[in-house]
Amino acid sequence: MLPALIRVSATAGLALLTLAGCAKMDAALSQRWVDVSFKPGTSVAQVLRIRAACSHVPNVTAAPILRDQPALDIVHSVRFSTTRASDANVADLTACLARFPAEAGVDPQDASNSGG
Repeated sequence: MLPALIRVSATAGLALLTLAGCAKMDAALSQRWVDVSFKPGTSVAQVLRIRAACSHVPNVTAAPILRDQPALDIVHSVRFSTTRASDANVADLTACLARFPAEAGVDPQDASNSGG
């Protein structure tokens, strides 16, 4: 009886670990963001002002900029997390960014199509 109970407990434990792994995978796959590109010659100061001006959109969060990140990377890699955003929130973000002549493009992404 005891070996059978141990097998059942081990199987239940394995099932829980599998479900936890699936939950983490689902969370990773549900990540969404918007990458923003800027026209050549846009300064870091301009990018930071635009980033700050459009950070008010509900459920949209500007990705942090690392302290030692090169200026060129800042201008070419502004990202807003939209994982919790509705389509209307993303539209509001896009409209906000479009107000600035330095903005060259908005590219919505998610974990299932990242990179392409």
